[in-house]
Amino acid sequence: MKSAPDGDVCMKWSETLRTYHNASCELESELQSQHELGLSEFEVLQALAVHSDRDADPQVRMKALEAEMYLSQSALSRTVSRLEKAGLVERGECDFDRRASFLTLTEQGKARWNAASPTHRAVLTKHLG
Repeated sequence: MKSAPDGDVCMKWSETLRTYHNASCELESELQSQHELGLSEFEVLQALAVHSDRDADPQVRMKALEAEMYLSQSALSRTVSRLEKAGLVERGECDFDRRASFLTLTEQGKARWNAASPTHRAVLTKHLG
């Protein structure tokens, strides 16, 4: 029979979950009230902003974004649809693969992400710093 898990590890895990829960709830609240963004929406904008800063091509394949995110395919699709409706991202079709689509951060999306980034960082610093 295996021995019981180390109590310190279990306590650390519980502490990690509490920290995550508290930080994500506050992020959701602050981003929504100050910037009209949900946490998932902010995370998508951030991923697109990082790609556009890093790569010469500002388009990001939806499948590549999905691999980076913690969202399911359907949740990501719904999030992208909300961002697209708000004019923060544009969705384009792939010329060589009809099943694929690309996302591009709009100027409005970049501005919203830039405005929300200090709020995001402040909440994370409060909980993790």
